Amino acid sequence: MLSLSAIPLRTARHAVGASSQLNSLLFSTSTATSTSPSRPPFDKILIANRGEIACRVIDTCKRMNVRTVAVYSEADKNARHVQMADEAYCIGGPEAKDSYLRSSAVLDVAIKSGAKALHPGYGFLSENAAFADECNERGVVFMGPPSSAIRDMGSKSNSKEIMIAAGVPCTPGYHGSNQDPKHLMEKADEVGYPVLIKAVMGGGGKGMRLVEKREDFLEMLESCKRESMNSFSDDAVLLERYLTAPRHVEVQIFGDSHGNAVHLHERDCSVQRRHQKVLEEAPAPGLSEELRREFGEAAVKAAKAVGYVGAGTVEFLMEGGTDEFFFCEMNTRLQVEHPVTEMVTGVDLVEWQLRVASGELLPELDQEKIKTKGHAIEARIYAENPARNFLPATGHLFHLSPPEGEGVRVETGVRQGDDVSVFYDPMISKLICYDKDRDSAIEKLLSSLKEYEVVGMPTNIPFVEKCAAHPAFREGGVTTGFLDIYADDVAIPEGKAASNISKGLAALTLAKEAVVGDGGYIGTGWRLNGRAEKVIKVKDDSGEEQSVTVWSNRDGSYDIQVAEDVVFERVTGEYDKEERQVKAVIDNKSFVASSVVSNEGGDRVVSLWSREAGKTFDGNGEYYASVTVEGHQAGGGGSSSGSGSVLSPMPGKIVSVNFGVGDEVKEGDIVMILEAMKMEHPLAAPVDGVLGSLGGAQGDLIQDGQQLFVVTAPGEEAA
Repeated sequence: MLSLSAIPLRTARHAVGASSQLNSLLFSTSTATSTSPSRPPFDKILIANRGEIACRVIDTCKRMNVRTVAVYSEADKNARHVQMADEAYCIGGPEAKDSYLRSSAVLDVAIKSGAKALHPGYGFLSENAAFADECNERGVVFMGPPSSAIRDMGSKSNSKEIMIAAGVPCTPGYHGSNQDPKHLMEKADEVGYPVLIKAVMGGGGKGMRLVEKREDFLEMLESCKRESMNSFSDDAVLLERYLTAPRHVEVQIFGDSHGNAVHLHERDCSVQRRHQKVLEEAPAPGLSEELRREFGEAAVKAAKAVGYVGAGTVEFLMEGGTDEFFFCEMNTRLQVEHPVTEMVTGVDLVEWQLRVASGELLPELDQEKIKTKGHAIEARIYAENPARNFLPATGHLFHLSPPEGEGVRVETGVRQGDDVSVFYDPMISKLICYDKDRDSAIEKLLSSLKEYEVVGMPTNIPFVEKCAAHPAFREGGVTTGFLDIYADDVAIPEGKAASNISKGLAALTLAKEAVVGDGGYIGTGWRLNGRAEKVIKVKDDSGEEQSVTVWSNRDGSYDIQVAEDVVFERVTGEYDKEERQVKAVIDNKSFVASSVVSNEGGDRVVSLWSREAGKTFDGNGEYYASVTVEGHQAGGGGSSSGSGSVLSPMPGKIVSVNFGVGDEVKEGDIVMILEAMKMEHPLAAPVDGVLGSLGGAQGDLIQDGQQLFVVTAPGEEAA
């Protein structure tokens, strides 16, 4: 039964000052008019979302004196957006289908709380035309476009027909209703390979498959349809010519209920992995002013063709090396990457959403007055392991310290001490950096990534840093094939060896942590007074184990042997446990580093970040290191006790089992497909052999590390 009881709220520590900081960042770069009449457009709105976008909307509402109502699942009862809102109501269980996708439950809260309007955020119900209709029927203003526009643009085939009629250039392909696999294959043959299969109702990279050759078409079609049905409850697809070297250029548009529409210039989102954006920037680099104008005019045509109201994004693909561009799709909501547009235009897009939804005219009707200034780049920070094919990560955020500074904006839905849940997208934050030009913005992004501290789970920060630092990205104008072309350059190795200095700093941190504890012997054998010896086992991310010996001297210094032939003598320093910072002199060199000690499965893990500008631990680029002390327990990653045993890399659901017990399989055969974090993850046979056992069937929910199947190689006994 739906519980509509509100919970008492307090202001989240990380939320204090968030609105004023956003205000300062936006309006210090302002080039457009942002009206702020004394009377807010609504007294109270409901935010039908969670995470960083819910917090983002609340920030603007606080500035505009609009009260906010949050909804949350049982898994989100202590979430940041819940604590930031003026009221909050639980609407169901942890899974989205039991909470955030329950349209009637969301609207029940809106009615009960007296919210006059509803902001859908992005994802969940934001592009659900039936939900927009339901809002209107129940007297709640839906802060988005008319349901007719959502329907028209939600169907990729229908949207293409509308765009062609409006004079917007479209990619050649098949957008028909005949979904017979044989017919689709014939049409694919006509379009030519490589061809792209796209879910008609798809988005966000889901329900999309690239088919390089004809013999793979039917298998890819089946997989695409299955993922589309799971994600969008619709398995219809369309076919498009695959552009071999496209750039992803999109335009922010805005319309009002009086028939007006403008654009707020373009963004480049070409750095993508599995069709998911990694880096987004505004303005798009390397375009002529004439081409920028053409993009903007085409986007406004698209908006007017469907009577668009509110914030939207028109996405285009531009063939690399040319000025030829084609309509891709229209997202009928605020985009994840909207902050880069805000930073270069000085416009608070959420404020515009509120004002337009209340029936006001667009705050700026003169297209010529909407200009850009400077450059902004956004990086999405995810809890995922780039060294293990970007497996999503879950867990407890033991330590979280985002970067700060002029032109640095961090939008997040989590705080230190929160958990990253298996039930939702594993985004930790969006990091946005603004500066006077593109080169300066890139430098600010790189320095901010080095300052970003996360302990408790792996993140994509090292990967994002490599992408942003790559010469091709710095030059500008990369295509969506960037990560394929430069895969080796930006790859993150499975394990990284820590330098001798890092091991010395880790040992010193633990020694000082003991001294600032209860004094004397502190359980682990550290001693405050006299010459004492302590031997610890350490392992870095490379998996290399070694003994480190620490001797305490009577003068308070330490001798630390980190390798057979490397002894650092008279090491001095201090560890501030509250600030989590170590200052030390090792090998006659001074070091200042963030030093965070955490417990992981009985181990002590010391995470270190250099905090002196331009100074690394080894003089060769190592500004971050992780050292595990006193044992190590390996996590599941696809193989277990036997070479043919495959474990689940994360919690999820089995969506397909392609072989039975006793079947012969070859190394690389896809035995099972796991669905987790809204994506399909194929699991392959690790060796040639016979499938000896299965740990689950189609539809089963499985846990992280659970054995899924075992392949018995020739000559081995079955498990």
